[in-house]
Amino acid sequence: MSHSDRPDPETVYLKNGELAATAKQLLSALETLGVEHQTTTHEALYTVDQAKKVAYDEPGAHTKNLFLRNKKGRMFLLVVESEHRVDLRSLRDKLNVPGGQFAFASTERLGLYLGVVPGSVSPLAVYNDHECAVQVLIQRTLLEHEWIYLHPCRNTHSTRLRTHDLLEILNSWKHPVTVLDFE
Repeated sequence: MSHSDRPDPETVYLKNGELAATAKQLLSALETLGVEHQTTTHEALYTVDQAKKVAYDEPGAHTKNLFLRNKKGRMFLLVVESEHRVDLRSLRDKLNVPGGQFAFASTERLGLYLGVVPGSVSPLAVYNDHECAVQVLIQRTLLEHEWIYLHPCRNTHSTRLRTHDLLEILNSWKHPVTVLDFE
């Protein structure tokens, strides 16, 4: 599978004109916050199926991350367990958000707001959302895991951290989480 059509992640600019954060900068931000984490470097992962082939030394939940928008231009980052099937129509109804059906946001919008390219989406990317334009939605069952693996703005790395730390990180970055039950 070729991914030559994807932008170079090192040259993504945010809506405010700044260059998006690198994995190194994001990991440094986690250290500044005093967050315990471990990062594994691996080949670029673009799908959940590819991610299943990576052997991790420690346990942790794996995610599927969907960057969505509605017709009114509101943006959402949906984070669910890697095997969870998402029905966008049901999600809209569950959230009761005005603005029409959800759709996947464009690669351009992904870069402007989260500073990443397709395949690198994770809640850690809201580090780049200085305008707090993206609402983060997380599946409740993910939070039942002690540890979680997420891409730190690059799909060539997976960072393991505690789920309760993730919630604190997102709050400190002014992105409080909406927790969703799908049962």
